[in-house]
Amino acid sequence: MAKSRTQKIFWTAFWEDNPIFRQVLGICSTLAVTNLIVNTVVMDLGLIFVLVMSNVTVSLLRNLTPRRIRMMVQVLIIAAYVIIVDLVLKAYLPDISKALGAYVGLIITNCIIMGRAEAFASANKVYPSLIDGLASGLGYSVLLLAIAVPREILGFGTILRGTPWAVQLLPESTTKWVIMVMAPGAFFMLALAIWIARGWAGGAGEKDKGTG
Repeated sequence: MAKSRTQKIFWTAFWEDNPIFRQVLGICSTLAVTNLIVNTVVMDLGLIFVLVMSNVTVSLLRNLTPRRIRMMVQVLIIAAYVIIVDLVLKAYLPDISKALGAYVGLIITNCIIMGRAEAFASANKVYPSLIDGLASGLGYSVLLLAIAVPREILGFGTILRGTPWAVQLLPESTTKWVIMVMAPGAFFMLALAIWIARGWAGGAGEKDKGTG
């Protein structure tokens, strides 16, 4: 059965044009915040909010924004929503805000958000732009969580560390992989996640062609 336009937009943004394993965008936050699951979840939610709202706003203003200054307008829109996320984190989650540090502010220059605003939202209506932003954010989030879970387990021996629901998965006596909570561990897990995702996507693509 043929996919509807909404399903096609969602699947394309979520998987076929996945920001991380397809386009290799947003790598700064991927490497910086994925040592703990809780930090990753907060960053994911913040980025999804900014992506969706900036896409919707850019789409609403697409016919009113002069082409010569559209990039500046998009940056201002994104910055406004990032400031909202930053203020909310500082007010309600100060410890996580401190842990994330400058990486919340760097959402403003995240290529994923700028890319979707320029490539999709500036040329499409509000609802498709909302779906595109949501799907891109979810695609980014799934890959970040796939990196964060093994990093925290191997690096700290826990899951949901720093929350009331923290669980010690590995015995305290187990030697922890300290490298997993450092930048080299992030690079390793990122490369592994991209390899697995691209391998699976390639295999699925060949299967679809064979059965088509």
